[in-house]
Formats: sequence, C-alpha cells, structure tokens
Amino acid sequence: MPIASSTATSGRLLSLLSLLQVRRDWPGALLADRLSVSERTVRRDVDRLRELGYPVQAVKGPEGGYRLEAGGRMPPLLFDEEQAVALAVALRIAVGTGAGIEEAAVRALATVRQVMPSRLRQRVDQLEITAAGRETQVGTDVLLALSSAIRATEEVRFDYDSPSRPAEPGPPRRVQPHHLVVRTGRWYLVGWDAAREDWRTYRVDRLRLRVPNGPRFTPGEVPGGDVGTFLAARFKGSGTADAWPCRGEVVLDLPVARVAPFAGDGVAEEAGPGKTRLVTGSWSWPALAAGLLRFGCDIEVVGPPALRTAFAELATRAARAGS
Repeated sequence: MPIASSTATSGRLLSLLSLLQVRRDWPGALLADRLSVSERTVRRDVDRLRELGYPVQAVKGPEGGYRLEAGGRMPPLLFDEEQAVALAVALRIAVGTGAGIEEAAVRALATVRQVMPSRLRQRVDQLEITAAGRETQVGTDVLLALSSAIRATEEVRFDYDSPSRPAEPGPPRRVQPHHLVVRTGRWYLVGWDAAREDWRTYRVDRLRLRVPNGPRFTPGEVPGGDVGTFLAARFKGSGTADAWPCRGEVVLDLPVARVAPFAGDGVAEEAGPGKTRLVTGSWSWPALAAGLLRFGCDIEVVGPPALRTAFAELATRAARAGS
C-alpha cells in the first residue's frame, strides 16, 4: 500500500509540474479539478515541488493560485518523449559545433540517456552523427558575450587576427553585431562595420573582445534579408546572391561518370560519347580556368569569352613557370 501511494504521488507531482509549465498562473481550484484532488492536496504537492527546487510562487488574488518562476538553481526537469529525443539529438550535434562544450555535452547526453525508457534509448542509440573535418574551438564565454550584445543591440569592440594581417596595437574594431552563425564547424559574426560602411563577416576564433561594449544601435537587415544566403554569397565572392560571380560552360573530353563526382555545385551532363558538358562557377575567371584544368583532359570552351581569356593567361604564366 505505501508503494502504491508513493507511485500515485510521484505521478501527480509530474502532472502538476507539467501543468505549471504550460500556463503562467493557475488558480488552486482549477489545478485541483484538473488533478482530481482537493485544494489541500495541491498545496501539499506544491510544497513537495518547492523541496525539490522548483520555485513555485503563490499568486494573490480573488481566486489565489500558483506560478512557476525561474529559479536560482537547476531543479530536476520534466520532458515528454519527443522533447527527450530532441534533446539527445541536439546534444549529439553539439559535440561537433566547435563551441567548446564537447565534454559537457557528452556528459549531459549520458545523463539523459541513462534515465530514458529502453524504447527511447534504442532510438537515440541508432542515431550516429560524425563531425567531418576539424572544428575550430571557440570559448563559450565569447559566444555568450556576443549573443548578449546581439540581443541588447550593443556595439562590440575587438581586436582581430587574420592570416595575412595580425592584430596591431591601436584602436579596436567597432562592429554592430547582428548574427552569430556556425558553418562547417566554424563560428562567424556577421555585423555592420560603420567605419568601412559595409557588412562584414568575422571568424569568432580570431577576435579578442574588449570591454565594455559600445553604444546601442538600431538593427538593420543583411543584404538579401537572409543571413544564410548572405554568408554563402560572401564565401563565393558575391555581393548578395548565393551564386558564383563567374560562371562558364565547357565540354570536357571525359565521360560524365568521371566528371559528375567532382562537379560540386556545377551541372554535368552527357555531351556525346565520352564527353561531358559542364556548367560551373568560381570567384574569379582565373580560378575557374585553373579549377577546370584539374580534370586533366582536353577542354572546349563554350563561353563566355572571359573564360577563354583566362585560359590563355594561365597558359602564358605556366609557360613562364616551366621555362
């Protein structure tokens, strides 16, 4: 009998906590009705939740009631099955973000997995995520500081190191931060640089924040309105569109089966027996011509003329290099 009573109490506590999480204020009488218990039992269950660390506050008013507030310490949490699986997936992904939380994410995943029902544990164990490449580590304190500045719309000041030009003593860069983006294992800050009158992208692992932050600003909109498209465009050397600024069409003296795996985001199609028509792009005409030479075959340039010129210039340079 005591075991059955304890089980019923535990289940009721979980139900009470679930109700408190979906609505700000709950009248005591309504909670009692939802749980099919007396208001006295609700008061006792609220006291039990407080003992577990949940900050349940009494709400004054004609009906009285309760409210779940944010607390000063982390109490036990309640997740439904979908939330538990989503949390496990997010923790697996977090290991490969380069955010400096890998060890904590692994420990948190082990904790969540341990208390899962076996059917959910099997679903999570079937998920295998492998981070390809080497992630660049960024301190969580830097990510939190930048995120706070973005939310507060405060200008950030920092020194910035780049491979071509290490940070020099002097005034820091001043940037209005708008977005913090993770891409292929690296974190980037996208913001407006008023001194350069341009939107800029900075690798977070290369900047050293200075304190305090600068003045507040009015948020703007990245070119194109979408930060993902903007960042992809910048990596392609384009102003705003997610497209290569230099695109050309050639016919390669290779079968399409040998070209397609290396075409990237280009379009490869059969152009005849043993030949492939390839439409592809790059950030400059010389870069496009040099990239096409990697196929090691005869190339017929369909267009544009700028690509033919780039091949001719590369041939001249190659001849000088080989002489």
